[in-house]
This record gives sequence, structure tokens and C-alpha cells, in this order.
Amino acid sequence: MDVIHTVADLRKRLKREPSIALVPTMGNLHPGHIALVALAHEHGKCVVATIFVNRLQFEPGGDFDRYPRTLARDAQMLEGAGCHVVFAPDEKEMYPEPQRVHVTPPAVAEKLEGDFRPGHFQGVCTVVSKLFNVTTPHAAIFGKKDYQQLRVIRALERQLEFGIEIVGAETVREPDGLAMSSRNGYLSAEDRAKAPQLNRELVKVKAAIEAGSHRLHRHEEMAAADLAMAGWRVDYVAVRSQATLGAPGAHDKELVVLGAAWLGKTRLIDNLEIKIG
Repeated sequence: MDVIHTVADLRKRLKREPSIALVPTMGNLHPGHIALVALAHEHGKCVVATIFVNRLQFEPGGDFDRYPRTLARDAQMLEGAGCHVVFAPDEKEMYPEPQRVHVTPPAVAEKLEGDFRPGHFQGVCTVVSKLFNVTTPHAAIFGKKDYQQLRVIRALERQLEFGIEIVGAETVREPDGLAMSSRNGYLSAEDRAKAPQLNRELVKVKAAIEAGSHRLHRHEEMAAADLAMAGWRVDYVAVRSQATLGAPGAHDKELVVLGAAWLGKTRLIDNLEIKIG
């Protein structure tokens, strides 16, 4: 496995590859990331993982400075998963001058996370566009845990015509249902014990709707109230159309329930897809 730190060296290394599958990450890897790498092997002969903590997608006062940088451990995990190339640039390599050109995110970014993390998706779209340009992949793998991000990236690819297959990977969970996330490591022991409740509340919403309930707003309210009673600070619990992340229409059969809430200083997100009929 090659660990590469510059764009020039990466382009030289990838010139000879007939098909490339990209796994973009910010590092501090866990088994969920490794599942993305396993899926990437099905979509390209050369699997490239990128590790870059992107300042542009962190809101002011966010956790950019404390986000763990664990390159040596990450590289070892990726090598064990059969990754062929790791691109791990520093900030000066990715942004050799102040980034004046930004990619405006599509409309699907303007709700949910867009309401609570202004500027986040602009940073995501900008860095992902740069990574697409320097790696020239045939496919790129993104986890469904960041459901809105997946929708944003698919719209980005479609609008800018990168010619890349965007593959969504199922969320990998801990045995108690908590969605795996690099930020789970921020949780205190007490909060870690509480954390699976977010998934449980979404499971209840999903079960009610699949059983035939049409009281979507009521189920959102009940889930948010139960979380708040248990000490969470809730940003949203929302049932949306999978296709648009807008309010479901009368004929929508493919929905998703999404939740974002805080335990102490740690913000967790999760979602479950729902099929009606």
C-alpha cells in the first residue's frame, strides 16, 4: 500500500490505474470505514482512501482542532483491508492558497443539517470536488449514516457531470444499535450508555409508519420529546422523502426518518429508511 502526501505524487501513481474506487474520510477510522473499503473493492481495481480533516466544513466553534488525527493507526487499518493507496495531504497541500473558489451546494443541502450547520455543505462540496479532480475515480463510496451528505454528493456529481458512480453504503452499528462514528469517542461513559436511545427512537417511528400510521408529525414530536426527557438536546427528528429530503407527499412510498441530537458536547446523527406498502 502506498501512502502519498502530495497531489503531484498521487496523480503520478494513479495514471496507470484502469479503474479507481474512492473512499473519502477524515481519518480516525472505525469498522464502518473499513466496510466502505470492502465495498470499494467491488467497484474498482484500485481502492484509494483519502484522509483529510477539512477545515472548510467545520462551523465556527466546532471540533476542528480536537478532531483526532490518527494517521499511523488509520494506515494500518486500511492496509489490512486491502486498500491500495492512501492520500493523506496536509492543509497546505489541499489549500496552497486561501480557497476563494467555493462550490455552492444543491438545494437538498438547505434543510435539516443545513439549518443547524451553516456553511457545512459548502465545505463538503468544495473539498469533495477537489478530491474528485485529483483522484479521477470511477466510483466513490459514501456511508448512508450521513444520509443528507449522500444526497448532496449525488446532486453534486449529477450537476457537475463528474462521470462518477456514487455508491451508498449501509450504516454499520455497534451491537447496541448505535451508529458507528468517529465522534462516538467523545462520549463519556455515562453518555455512551445513553447514546443508543437515538436509534431506538427512530426505530419506533419507522415501525409506526410501516404499520400504517399517517401521523408523521406526531411521531416526530414524540421521539424528540422522549429524547429531551432523557437529557438530550434535540436539533431535529424528521420524516422526509428519500428522494428530496422534503416533506413526504401523499404518494411517497420511500421515506427516511432522520435524527440529530446532542449528548453533552457530542452531536450524534442517525437515520433509518422506511418503505411503505
